[in-house]
Amino acid sequence: MKPKIGIVLCERENQKQSVSDAYIQAIHRSGGLPFILPLVKSSNSIAAYTAFCDGFLFCGGNDITPLLFGQEPREGIGKTDIALDLFQIRLMKKVLESGKPVLAICRGIQILNVACGGTIQQDLFLDNTSYFQHMQHSSLRSEISHKITCTKGSILYKITGPYLFVNSFHHQILKDLGEGLVTTAVASDGAIEAVELPIAPFVMGLQWHPECMFRSSFEMRHLFSIFIQKSKKSAE
Repeated sequence: MKPKIGIVLCERENQKQSVSDAYIQAIHRSGGLPFILPLVKSSNSIAAYTAFCDGFLFCGGNDITPLLFGQEPREGIGKTDIALDLFQIRLMKKVLESGKPVLAICRGIQILNVACGGTIQQDLFLDNTSYFQHMQHSSLRSEISHKITCTKGSILYKITGPYLFVNSFHHQILKDLGEGLVTTAVASDGAIEAVELPIAPFVMGLQWHPECMFRSSFEMRHLFSIFIQKSKKSAE
């Protein structure tokens, strides 16, 4: 039986809740059964989501409300939605308690970090001008932008090897890591590109968008395949 993968909505706008098709197709083509999880303001529903799904994909999206990681908004902060932030953080905490697999992409890695007590740098160029541009402007979202180096011994390293070329669509990065998280990949400018939670069977946060590179990159397909395998195991 295919593992049930809860894809947490990306954003809300004009009374609509949405998820980009690339996430759905990456899960489907990797052997998972995708379910979209809309925002609900109910602890019982969040508990039901957690019990029903075998694995969870937290998607990209807009910025997180800075107050939720102990900061005031500063120059460079983008669009926020505190109701969505609170829902995703509450769901992330519940899922982490369950021990079920998590793949957290772009905004998702930031939700993971905040849920674990970490912080976000609200804009790359706010306090440190040595970072390079991480918001690429290419005709296709599948095109690569820069190189990252992976930490030996990490799950990511075992999937992709010592380095990887990735796309890049973000203006924020992780600052202080949340409790239990470890860095498993960095860009050449020092920006954190991936984290894992070693005490869990599979919790991985990625700052790039592997779903957009699914067709063009063997490594990205392998990454999703491992996530689905771990989710299937959690369902047994």
